[in-house]
Amino acid sequence: MLRLGEKIVIVADAFEQSLPIGEYGYLIAYDRNPDNAFDYVIRVPEANRNFYVPAEDIEAEEHLLVAEAERATHEALIDYALSTYNEKLFHHLMNGEDMDIEETEPTSSESMSQADFIKQVNLRAWI
Repeated sequence: MLRLGEKIVIVADAFEQSLPIGEYGYLIAYDRNPDNAFDYVIRVPEANRNFYVPAEDIEAEEHLLVAEAERATHEALIDYALSTYNEKLFHHLMNGEDMDIEETEPTSSESMSQADFIKQVNLRAWI
């Protein structure tokens, strides 16, 4: 359950009430009426309006940021596996196959240190 005052993002419009999808808003009240399909009342400053929304239409900003960071890290690891021709790491990332840790080392003649690997992953994550 979301907290009052929490910053949220509108991710859907289930009841087609012209919600500004992708906009930020703030949770200002719970709708306690059992005969109502809506769960929350949110305030969207960009639209200068309050909306009644079901729980499925909104998502906490923190959850979306974590999911985006995980997606960027996964894409950076895929780019790294492709650039180093590491087939085992690539298959593990794409299919979730089991693999040995020792086999994820780069196939090139020079071995990368852990700090260099993290630096390269972070660099690709921001590009």
